[in-house]
Amino acid sequence: MYDMEARHIIEALRSGVPSRAVGQYFSEARPKIMKELSGRLDLVCDKNKSSGMIISGKYGEGKTHLLNTVFNLAHLNNMVVSYLSLSKETPMDKLYLVYQKTLQNTYLPGRQQPGIMQELEKISANSPLAGEMLPFALKSLETDKLYYLFRSYLNTEDSDEKFLLQADLEGDFVANGSLKKIYRRIFGQPVKYNENFSKTRHCGDYFAFMSHLFTHMGYHGWVILMDETELMGRLSKKARLNAYRNMARFLLPELCPESTFTLFALSSSYVEDVIEGKHDYENLEQIYPISLQPARTVLDMLVKAPQLVPLTREEVSSALAKIQDFHGRAYGWTPNVSAESLTEATQSGGYLLRTKIRAAIEFLDQLYQYGKAGKTVINELGEESLAQEDVPLLEEDW
Repeated sequence: MYDMEARHIIEALRSGVPSRAVGQYFSEARPKIMKELSGRLDLVCDKNKSSGMIISGKYGEGKTHLLNTVFNLAHLNNMVVSYLSLSKETPMDKLYLVYQKTLQNTYLPGRQQPGIMQELEKISANSPLAGEMLPFALKSLETDKLYYLFRSYLNTEDSDEKFLLQADLEGDFVANGSLKKIYRRIFGQPVKYNENFSKTRHCGDYFAFMSHLFTHMGYHGWVILMDETELMGRLSKKARLNAYRNMARFLLPELCPESTFTLFALSSSYVEDVIEGKHDYENLEQIYPISLQPARTVLDMLVKAPQLVPLTREEVSSALAKIQDFHGRAYGWTPNVSAESLTEATQSGGYLLRTKIRAAIEFLDQLYQYGKAGKTVINELGEESLAQEDVPLLEEDW
């Protein structure tokens, strides 16, 4: 009998495509950094203390897998999770685009699909949650736009207006003038902004609003996971420095939204190739000599970011044992292979964790299909023995 969940795990590992399910079952590796990450989540859950962290690692060494592990851990702690990759379409120097992508990839605990609007639709204009959010939006943000917008969203009965205001909350920002017209139609009162909202200057209001909302909806915090941070290196000099300033909003506790933890993952070559190679410290002093401190702190954090070291032999053996178990469940067989044989089969896969995993799965595939792989042979009882000679598997055998 095939175990379809186990097969999903094996196919995800075989393809090398990151998977939340894989992160759920392979979470014991790197106990030191996982202990620190778990502690950061506990600070958010128990003490509402926000913070951020950067990790670095070589390609294929498990950065994305670690993010998926944190994803699952956060959901177990009843935390909202947003998972996104920085890219040309989601550049860190344009925070309003990052916000839009963040909301598109926000998962509530217990949900397999992203999205929060189904929860917002449950909020009534006279509910305690509305009574908390409206004064917050009016008094605690840089602008008061979200007060007028959210109050209009809660009170309109026009489906087109509802859609327009909902799209704004998801990052497709409505023009200030359009919001004024909607508010006047609903309440018969003019809008008097304390400052006209600009998505390039005030997008931080939206992150602050959502973090406050999640907390008062009963969730234990908001975890934001950002992968492929090294793509900031492709930005122009000034855009890259602005990206560092935006990162400070998620990394420095005094600037973070409430009850949030943000984790950035980037390539370990970023410091040498970008920060040193493109002289970012010097550029920062030249372009932003007065307000350089948050960005300088981010540069320091990037330089000192903990790097994912290759797994120890014991950690690799533990992961391979799980892979062996999942392979057996996935295809309905019992691969009685010694840990030594499985470990030896991964040596040709190089030093990267990803290639070691693929080599182990290929080894088990061959044993399952042909009863032999290299010097290892599985007899009719499913037991391991050694072949007289190492007969290579021919391409036409596949």
